Amino acid sequence: MKRILLFVLTNFAVMAVLLITTRILGVDRFLTANGLNMTALAGFSLVIGFGGAIISLLMSKPMAKFSTGARVINQPQTADEAWIVQTVQKFADKAGIGMPEVAIFEGAPNAFATGAFKNSALVAVSTGLLQNMTREEVEAVIGHEVAHVANGDMVTMTLIQGVMNTFVVFLSRVIGYAVDGFLRRGSDSNSGPGIGYMVTTIVMDIVLGFLAAIIVAWFSRQREFRADAGAAQLMGRKQPMINALARLGGLTPGELPKTMQALGITGGLGKLFSTHPPIEERIAALQAS
Repeated sequence: MKRILLFVLTNFAVMAVLLITTRILGVDRFLTANGLNMTALAGFSLVIGFGGAIISLLMSKPMAKFSTGARVINQPQTADEAWIVQTVQKFADKAGIGMPEVAIFEGAPNAFATGAFKNSALVAVSTGLLQNMTREEVEAVIGHEVAHVANGDMVTMTLIQGVMNTFVVFLSRVIGYAVDGFLRRGSDSNSGPGIGYMVTTIVMDIVLGFLAAIIVAWFSRQREFRADAGAAQLMGRKQPMINALARLGGLTPGELPKTMQALGITGGLGKLFSTHPPIEERIAALQAS
């Protein structure tokens, strides 16, 4: 709840800073003269930035189960399933969080954690992970995912994404109005925004969206380092996590649905947009810790 409150307050703070900045620079007078209601735009940006991100967070568990076909282990049917549940319980107790739901899904080596609240999260591992890694290595991966939950990473990422969304929506429309007003100088038409606004807004949504994605991906990579360190702390030593990462580096990583990529083990589409650091960097960080 503290992180969700922080999420809301941060969005309000972002909008306050943007409004104050436009007021100090005198931009608001120019935009208001061209038909832009800054207060209404701030409210709209806040709703879009906040609403979409929070809805995504609240739906993260059911969407994760649906998109991966994960089966929640309510009653373990095999020795492996019983061991997975016991391992998650052990780490959850050590981390001081409520017992997450535990699930298993078919596929190549991968795992993920998700959920809006750290005391009612979901931790899932793939069948490929169990088949291709030693128990100690799987235990380290589970520790990594539990560390994500304990660190509140799902809410933190939602916070960052919401702030970025707010910036993109607000700035793209401010720039759109500014460009449209410049293009229509001397015109007597007051029929509302013209083609300059529409084209500029679309272009800026794309450009600023890419920049926002780079920032979000950078934060995502930092949380991976913290989760690796968290797994080492939960296990009492770092070598199992190092071994698990080394083995993952030699395996074909399991592909998660695009909406799940930032939650799993594997990375993204390139250095700037990758949600996970290279395996070598993660191992080096653990060895140096």
